[in-house]
Amino acid sequence: MVAFRYKTIYGHQLYVMTRGTAGNPPVILLHHGLGSTRAWRRQVQALAANGYHVIAYDRWGYGKSEARPALSTPCFEDDQHDLLALLDHLQLGRASLVGHSDGGTIALYFAAAHPERVACLVTLAAHIYVEPKMLPSMLGVRQNFENDANFRRSFQRVHGEKYQQVFDNWFYGWAKSEHLSWDMRPVLQQIRCPTLVIQGLEDEHATSRHAEDIAAVIPGAELWLVPGVGHMLPRDAAGAFNDRLVEFLRRQRMD
Repeated sequence: MVAFRYKTIYGHQLYVMTRGTAGNPPVILLHHGLGSTRAWRRQVQALAANGYHVIAYDRWGYGKSEARPALSTPCFEDDQHDLLALLDHLQLGRASLVGHSDGGTIALYFAAAHPERVACLVTLAAHIYVEPKMLPSMLGVRQNFENDANFRRSFQRVHGEKYQQVFDNWFYGWAKSEHLSWDMRPVLQQIRCPTLVIQGLEDEHATSRHAEDIAAVIPGAELWLVPGVGHMLPRDAAGAFNDRLVEFLRRQRMD
């Protein structure tokens, strides 16, 4: 059964989707920087079918959630607060986190700050610093947004009338010169939960150094670098990703 509802968190509404049986091990899905719950549609059913209570939500400012004036990049303090409040609201003591891109960065920060609330962690294409490859790729996405009418229409279908604000928040949130010195590797040393780190080797937005560095710092972390796949790995390699994700989560339940 799929349930959709709005939750008011710190005065703004979040659109929350759940699937699977409440009481089963909870898995929270955190979407990428231009995404929404729809980005996880290939994962939600697979996880629920394997006995998990799946929670996916449009982060503040995205999809069907309330509009947002700006992102709190690069540390996503607002999103960390929202996630903690949502766990409390849903009366979940601990949950497994699966985060893609910006969602992966949020999951890493949250696991470091709240280790008692995270059962295990899976990151996909998470970024932990800014490298030279990132700005040209962001400029390419902006060019597509400005010049490709089909791109804008599909973006509007996901985010509604606030679609321009969603894009501007993401682009201008990251395209700041002060972010060039940002590096969250010292924070990663605080993570102690079982962790699976994933990145496509053809990622358009970052090199595999991010995944390699994350896995090198977190004790016991597993690393999966996927050949022939880019940034949108949950979409473009859904079958292989779902199998690896379920296998990793199942092992944590057995330990």
